[in-house]
Amino acid sequence: MAPTFSDELKKYLDDSRVFATVATVSPDGRPHLTVVWIKRDGDELLFSTTVDRQQGKNLARDPRVTIMINPPENPYTYAEIRGTATITPDPAQELPNELSLKYTGQDYATFNPASKNDGERIVVRVTPLKITGRL
Repeated sequence: MAPTFSDELKKYLDDSRVFATVATVSPDGRPHLTVVWIKRDGDELLFSTTVDRQQGKNLARDPRVTIMINPPENPYTYAEIRGTATITPDPAQELPNELSLKYTGQDYATFNPASKNDGERIVVRVTPLKITGRL
């Protein structure tokens, strides 16, 4: 049976601007951590990166991923989501625009003018295999 998000975790993912820390596996086996904007899509999590960033390279090589949700206003609660990532192209930058509106109230190009120099954008979809924590 696939793990499911608790109602409290869904509330944080859907209704707040909580940041997520994403861990991927580097080529030498060490963890690589990145803080990202995130959203829930049913029973999966989505975030955006580029194919040329270390995170994107790591996921293309090894789809294992762990995501930590730790709300700053409630530091003794957290959720750890371990899962498998799938990558799809996002040439129109739809996901970064959606996330930027959620987190900043601005479209992505306005919030981050340097984004015009971003490499090829991808959507990372994480299918949870295990969820632990206090959320």
